[in-house]
Amino acid sequence: MDVKHAILLLEDEKEAADMLANYLEMHNFEVLQAYDGKQAMEYITQRPDKIDMAILDIMVPAVNGMEICKRMRENPILASVPIIFLTAKDRESDEISGLEAGADDYIAKPASFKLIEARVKSLLRRQPARTSGWLHFRNIYLDNTNFEVQVDNQRVDLTHTEFRILELFLQQPNKVYTRQEILEHISDDQKFVFDRTVDVHVKNLRIKLGSAGEAIKTYRGTGYGMNREMAG
Repeated sequence: MDVKHAILLLEDEKEAADMLANYLEMHNFEVLQAYDGKQAMEYITQRPDKIDMAILDIMVPAVNGMEICKRMRENPILASVPIIFLTAKDRESDEISGLEAGADDYIAKPASFKLIEARVKSLLRRQPARTSGWLHFRNIYLDNTNFEVQVDNQRVDLTHTEFRILELFLQQPNKVYTRQEILEHISDDQKFVFDRTVDVHVKNLRIKLGSAGEAIKTYRGTGYGMNREMAG
């Protein structure tokens, strides 16, 4: 395969997980290993754009695989990535429940690595290239293709200027922007924005983002940006 896809592997049996991860890595996949649901949730919330597909066990500590699947389907960036359940729960009703939860495939343990690899490649071949322009920081998601903002899966309506400011911050979340840099980003030949107007727009943006608004920080003497202490 020419493209190295990243697979989130949720498996609490460490020896089995490590063996499967090593096999997949030998066949040109990058593996993001999680031994419990809490680790898997960290990948989903902090690095969703890194995940190209997921292989999930169901019975794992902290957050079970069914819930992880549900959370992935609710995440704007991960909503369409392929998900395989790899589990010892092998009854027909378990498979039906897994597929109804949003999985694309269901493999009962024990299964050969070659079979798993074949299913993975089959799903990835059918997966269209990602074309969305989602940016994110913690629970804030911005789609600069469809001009949409979501917080905790709820749409947030912003003005054009507020959207542009948030887009600027999310493009480089580790950067602090001066008011002048923000002005240059949101101004054009037809509209001139005064320096202090930036403060008003940022204030309104924070209010509309609700509790997520605290992710936008004022850096005294410099300007504004995402709160780097909150970065995952």
